[in-house]
Amino acid sequence: MRTTVVRPQDPELQAAVRLALLFAAIKLALHIAVNLYQAHLGWGYFRDEFYYIACGRHLAWGYVDHGPLVAVQARLSLALFGKSLAGIRMLSALAGAARVFLTGMLAWSLGGKRAAQALAMIGVIAAPIYLALDSFLSMNSAESLFWMLCLLALIRMLRGGDPRWWIVFGIAAGLGLLNKHSMTFFLLALLAALLLTPQRRLLASRWAALGVGLLLLIALPNLIWQVQNHWPTLGFLANGRATGKNLSLGPIAFLAAQIRGLGFLGLLVWVAGLIWLLRQSQWRWLGWMFLLFFAAMFALHAKDYYVAPVYPVLFAAGGIAWEHLTRRRNRAGTLPILEGCTIALSLFTLPLVLPVLPVEEWLRYTKATHLYSQMANQESMSSGVLPQFFADRFGWQEEVDAVTSIYQSLPEADKRIVGISCGNYGEAGALEFLGHNLPPVVSGHNNYWLWGPRGVSGEVMILVSSATPEELSKTYKSVQIAGRMENPYAMPFERHNIYLVRERRTPMDWTKRKLYN
Repeated sequence: MRTTVVRPQDPELQAAVRLALLFAAIKLALHIAVNLYQAHLGWGYFRDEFYYIACGRHLAWGYVDHGPLVAVQARLSLALFGKSLAGIRMLSALAGAARVFLTGMLAWSLGGKRAAQALAMIGVIAAPIYLALDSFLSMNSAESLFWMLCLLALIRMLRGGDPRWWIVFGIAAGLGLLNKHSMTFFLLALLAALLLTPQRRLLASRWAALGVGLLLLIALPNLIWQVQNHWPTLGFLANGRATGKNLSLGPIAFLAAQIRGLGFLGLLVWVAGLIWLLRQSQWRWLGWMFLLFFAAMFALHAKDYYVAPVYPVLFAAGGIAWEHLTRRRNRAGTLPILEGCTIALSLFTLPLVLPVLPVEEWLRYTKATHLYSQMANQESMSSGVLPQFFADRFGWQEEVDAVTSIYQSLPEADKRIVGISCGNYGEAGALEFLGHNLPPVVSGHNNYWLWGPRGVSGEVMILVSSATPEELSKTYKSVQIAGRMENPYAMPFERHNIYLVRERRTPMDWTKRKLYN
């Protein structure tokens, strides 16, 4: 006769999961509320959202400047929730909630109690960089989900867990690579950190080989796509370096950006976490992993927010460090004070990262509080009235209205052959997403380059371009200024003419040249 052994559930695990779910729900509710509210305040879609939605309409195993998962995310969001701001951004909000949940579970897995979990999760919820990244459709919101799942799997195995956690690691790492290629540098830093410490023993197992095999299998289609398309992502990155597109920060500025992005009181938590990890022989590899990854991102002149996905494990460790410190000194009231101050400061700076005020009130608020100077652009182009993160939400409907008016004014013969060309993916994506019954839209920017001219001949074109009439005359025989984009809140480079041009002098097919931005 067979008997079934029922193992008692771990009450500590159940309590840890319940607490982590509670904080994750708070994070999710915050973003849903803000996204529903901002549509009534005059804030529009973010530039990159149009592009990802366009990519979602052209599903592939790769794209010039990002992995395929964000295109799937965009396609799924539209299918499930329609065109509403809150719906398009729902999966990013869910990914942000998952980051909070994993932070709580990491704190528990590293040995922390409820107090450590709470402090760590409050720090992650309040961090300005995460509030910003989770507020719009983007691959950046999901990075921590995959990275922290990898770390949680390794931690559970080191705590005596089932080696089949390597399967979780492999799936998370493979999907992370399909989400964003910067996962590669995280995995390299993680491998180096393990090899530098006794925890390298984790790698000597058939389960580890299976996990790595899963990782490679999941990421393989993207690699094949890169080869078939002549490594366009490498070309994109090379062009970015050659043109000085991104700002290159010195060591002090790069560190200051981390502090600004994670909150000034968050600094007290994650730095304590880094110190605690480096002092624990069992967890020192996590500290080394962070230091190696941070150094790599700085050496490669990466954007400062590229480091953001790795910090939740430091917040988790920081919660434990503060829990131990207050327990030893019998100062249980310290943590609630730190948590309360973190929340209060987050509310004060919230308008810097989330559009919760009408734009004119936002300008008055940031001027009165002197907070505008803390808003840093990630790229070398200058911003105008608003910093780039907010300016990229303006001007799109005006562009669509102007182009539609020009198109409607054309003779029927021209309407049948006209095409629309845009200087960047934001302009092109906005016309495709917000426009109705417009001609084919083409661009030479990023993945639009690979999609080609779409049958547009160039005989009659509506050009959304920052070029001058004299410059366009070299390409077209007839150049006429037909409209203008002039939203005062948009980025300065988005304030330019819209042209009606005729008789292109050269063929439209540019895809034979290897240039992607």
